Amino acid sequence: MTGTDTSTRGPGDVHDPERGLRIPARYRHDWALFTDWCAAVDHRPISASPDTLALFLREHPAAVATQRRRLSAINAVHARHGYPPPGRTETVRRHLDASRASRLDRLARRLLQGAVELPHTGWPSGLFGRRDALLLVLASTGMSFTDIARLRRHSITVRDDVLVVTTGDGHRFHVPPDPDTEQNPAMVIYRRWAQIQAFLDLYPGTHLLRHHLTDPREILADPLNAEQARQPLLCPIDRWGHLPHAEPMTPQSVSMLVRAHLSGRAPTRRVLPVPPQDDVDAWIEPDIVLDPGYYDRGAAARRRDHETLEDLADVFDEIEARADALFEDLMEVLEGLAGPL
Repeated sequence: MTGTDTSTRGPGDVHDPERGLRIPARYRHDWALFTDWCAAVDHRPISASPDTLALFLREHPAAVATQRRRLSAINAVHARHGYPPPGRTETVRRHLDASRASRLDRLARRLLQGAVELPHTGWPSGLFGRRDALLLVLASTGMSFTDIARLRRHSITVRDDVLVVTTGDGHRFHVPPDPDTEQNPAMVIYRRWAQIQAFLDLYPGTHLLRHHLTDPREILADPLNAEQARQPLLCPIDRWGHLPHAEPMTPQSVSMLVRAHLSGRAPTRRVLPVPPQDDVDAWIEPDIVLDPGYYDRGAAARRRDHETLEDLADVFDEIEARADALFEDLMEVLEGLAGPL
C-alpha cells in the first residue's frame, strides 16, 4: 500500500522497488535499518504507526542525535509519499527526551489526582465535575488540546483495564492502571461521564438529570448508534447545566480549564437544592370545560376590536408627522448653537 507521491525526484534519490518509494540519499541507511527491522517483526514500514516507531527506537538504542536522524528519515519518507509522519506524536517525543518524559509524567500524576478529587454527585457540581475529571484524564496523556476537543463518543474504548483513546488521525493514547494499586481511576471517571451521556440519550434535558445526579443510579446503556458515536465526547455546559450533544468544546476552553485546575483557580460549583421527584411529578393539569358560547364570544370580540383599531393607522401617521416636525425644529436649534462664537 502506498500513498500519493507529491514530490519531485531528487538527484541522489534511491529507489525502493519493493514498495515503490523514492528515498532521499542521505536517509537511505536509516530507512534500510527501519525496513529491515519491520520485516523481521512483521510490521509495516509505511504507513507506520507511532507505536511501531517508538518500539523501533526502543529496540535500537543510540545517542539522541542518532535517534533524531532516524526519526527525521522515517518522517521524511512518510511525508514525501503523502502519509502522516509517525514521529510527530507525544509517544515518540517522550521516548527521545527523557527529561521531557519525566516532566510530563509528574504533570500527568497531578492531573489524575485532580480528576479523582472532583465531585461526581450533586447538581450542578457533579455534572461539571464529571466532565472536567475526564478532561483532566485526557490531558494527562499528553495529547494536544485540539485533539481533545475533536474527540467523539466512539473515541474511547476499554481493553483489559486500560483506557484507550484514539484521536481523529488514528493516534492512540493509553491510560493504564496504577502500578502500585493496580486500580485504574481513569476508567471509573470515563464511565461516570459516559453514564451522563447515556442518560441524556434516554431523557434529553436537564429536568431529570439533576435528580439523577442527586441520587445516581446505573444506566443500562445500549451500544452507540451511528449518530451517537459521532457526537462530541466533551461538551460545553452553561450555568443552568444545559449541554448540547452536537456542540463540542473548543481547544481554547479545554486549555483554559486544564490550566485553571492546575493552578487551583477552577470555578467552584456549589450544590443547589433539588426539589423531591414526587413534588415535581405529582402536579396534574386540571381538565378545563368550555361553555358552548365560548367560541361565539371570541369571534364577536375580535370583530369589535378590529372596528375599534381600524383608525389607528391614521393616528400613527399623525404622530410620525409631528415627530418629524419636532426633529426638524431641534436640528435648527442645534445648528444655531453651533454657530461661530
